[in-house]
Amino acid sequence: MSYPYLQKILTARVYDVARETPLDPMPTLTRRLGNQILLKREDLQPVFSFKLRGAYHKMVNLPREVREKGVICASAGNHAQGVALSAKRLGIKAVIVMPQTTPSIKVEAVRALGGEAILHGDSYDDAYQLTQELMEKHGYAFIHPFDDPDVIAGQGTVALELLRQHPDPLDAVFIPVGGGGLAAGMAVYIKALRPDIKVIGVEPEDAPCMHHALEKKRRIILDQVGIFADGVAVRQAGKENYRICREHMDEVILVTTDEICAATKDVFDDTRVMAEPAGALSVAGLKKYIEREGARDGRYAAVLSGANINFDRLRHVTERAELGEHREALFAAIIPERPGSFRAFCEAIGKRGITEFNYRYADQDEACIFVGVQLSGGEPEGRALLEDLRAKGYPIEDLSGNEVAKVHLRHMVGGHASHVGDEIVYRFEFPERPGALMRFLSQMGQDWNISLFHYRNHGAAYGRVLVGIQVPPRDKPRFRRFLKELGYMHWEETENPVYRLFLG
Repeated sequence: MSYPYLQKILTARVYDVARETPLDPMPTLTRRLGNQILLKREDLQPVFSFKLRGAYHKMVNLPREVREKGVICASAGNHAQGVALSAKRLGIKAVIVMPQTTPSIKVEAVRALGGEAILHGDSYDDAYQLTQELMEKHGYAFIHPFDDPDVIAGQGTVALELLRQHPDPLDAVFIPVGGGGLAAGMAVYIKALRPDIKVIGVEPEDAPCMHHALEKKRRIILDQVGIFADGVAVRQAGKENYRICREHMDEVILVTTDEICAATKDVFDDTRVMAEPAGALSVAGLKKYIEREGARDGRYAAVLSGANINFDRLRHVTERAELGEHREALFAAIIPERPGSFRAFCEAIGKRGITEFNYRYADQDEACIFVGVQLSGGEPEGRALLEDLRAKGYPIEDLSGNEVAKVHLRHMVGGHASHVGDEIVYRFEFPERPGALMRFLSQMGQDWNISLFHYRNHGAAYGRVLVGIQVPPRDKPRFRRFLKELGYMHWEETENPVYRLFLG
């Protein structure tokens, strides 16, 4: 069954538009995982994704009279760019129907390549339905993003290059899976030439169409899919793709959004490239596999399938990467509502960096705080810190895996506290360095009660803190002297309308 695909892959004319991409070492991740990690750099293609391989291979093999009528496709973005570039190279018309959720960077890229981009619906299925109507009306040839033998063979050239670039032993190759075009093309080639190499697909937990299909031994249609990794947001695996993956793929690993974000940071640390979420999937799966198997001194390759990420999505990636790697823990703790409690709690945390500290006065006896702590020892260190704080008498909850806390609560700690008397509000800036927040807290709040506190380490040169302090009128001259001695830049915000509307 492999022979027709091997012939197609070996004779594919993808290099009219594509380039052979390097198989780069990941030295930082290699050292950390204790295994040799290699990265197949499909982000270096002209459209920053592997997709043009399959698109061009399909289009160049169309009969000339079919090509002259133009082509059409439905795509979340990367396939669209591959079709647009291929059409430009072949001198034919390309119509691209894209879901309205497609990142703008991909839409604009299609238009820059001369493709006609039409935004329609909220999913690939909605876009696909419109392509069928336009095909019937105009006679366009449909270029499927994954369920087509020529497309599958075009994507299989990634495996051809990988095995040529690394003829030495290789334990496993990790491949992002959406509809299954790349996975099927690579799996059929790898297993034909090197059956000793495991072929492992990786999908997001909220878009597991191939995983569930292999598990149930039949294709299934997901009720809905998450769109964080929009490049693999597919409700049903392709028919031919499923058949090939069932025969040639060893397993499919599912990963969380936080694990994808952590893998994105890993890719950046080793390449200085910001992968798109679907592109970093393979690295997330590789890490999960190595941890699960306890692997040491192995050789593993992952396909970085694309780097078409919207700039505004970086905000979410950076927010979640540390949690995904277990380099940050989030806690809710209760401390006594009295001067010096903040400092005592920080001393209990030790010399670890504090990434976040949020609090608003609500009770005269107890203060509930939301705190983020840097970890160097991963999840075990987080558990040990939790138990240590409990042993010191602090009621505390681990919120690191709590979706409400990670997405919403950290931005919502606050609220009105009209029963707080003599509250004044100041905004401070201090040089962001290890121990800086501890020093700030050791000087603040010894003589006056802190009634509001918000700090978040954004990786900037300066730490920024908003503090509410209860200072009776008779103490204000002494408080102003204290601020002068403190030496930090500060601004009073008591009359700020934001404070008065939402916090006062």
